[in-house]
Amino acid sequence: MKPAPFEYHRPDSVDEAAGLLAELGEDARFLAGGQSLVPMLSLRLAFFDHLIDISRLDELKGIERRNGALWVGAGTTDAVVGADAQVHTSAPLLTRVTPLIGHFQIRTRGTLGGSIAHADPAAEYPAAALALDAQMEAVSPGGRRQIPAAEFFTGLWETALDPDEVLVGVRFPVWEGRCGFAVHEFARRHGDFAIAGAVVAVELDNDDRVRRCGIGLLGMGSTPRRPPAAEAAAVGQRVSDMTPEEIGQLAMAELDDIPADLHGSASYRSRVGAAMTTQAWTTATTEAHNA
Repeated sequence: MKPAPFEYHRPDSVDEAAGLLAELGEDARFLAGGQSLVPMLSLRLAFFDHLIDISRLDELKGIERRNGALWVGAGTTDAVVGADAQVHTSAPLLTRVTPLIGHFQIRTRGTLGGSIAHADPAAEYPAAALALDAQMEAVSPGGRRQIPAAEFFTGLWETALDPDEVLVGVRFPVWEGRCGFAVHEFARRHGDFAIAGAVVAVELDNDDRVRRCGIGLLGMGSTPRRPPAAEAAAVGQRVSDMTPEEIGQLAMAELDDIPADLHGSASYRSRVGAAMTTQAWTTATTEAHNA
């Protein structure tokens, strides 16, 4: 199928893009990598009278350290994120999750900001941003603001971005010390969205106690999820005080609205989610222990 007719706009700056969005309102949508939007348009699952192409705006691209955080421009492609040396040392979880996003061709065109703004609950970057307490940087004609990841994802394919805001970048805190990072997910085929999965970041003190941790869950609700009770139970404990299976079970015990669909029942997804959290926790704590 072909998309319904639309008017194409190509602004020369972020400010111009934000102004266009404010002017055109709900009938407009940004086009960045197009790896989510274009298929939806082609299948006529979505209709927009205006597409605003921001894929060539240099302001939205780049990776750099800023005030103790790693800033990644929203227009930076997945392939660049996955191969970047600064990402590997400053936000290793992004390096780990990137190869699981679609296929190479998708990662070459898809962008980090596009994935996060699309807010698919089974996508890797939203879960990683949530687990790492990232900050989303948005621009509108009224100015700039920072949105914590914990407040950003509001529903299925919905975010806290205002109708006239552009996501311009994401700030990831840099974890230092004895840290470990891991992602485990289960999908029918490599490149498919995960049926269930987990990303884990953990920091240990010199006594092998958990100083802090972040767990992000994929495919376990209408948004990426974070299990605060499981994290709270782990913090302050020696790694050997709790089995990884306990962490996995605790993470699932907090969820009372796990979806069921043609890929499996809620109970099946819960069992898979517990297993993925268990494996990710084991991998991350082993890495931190050996750091």
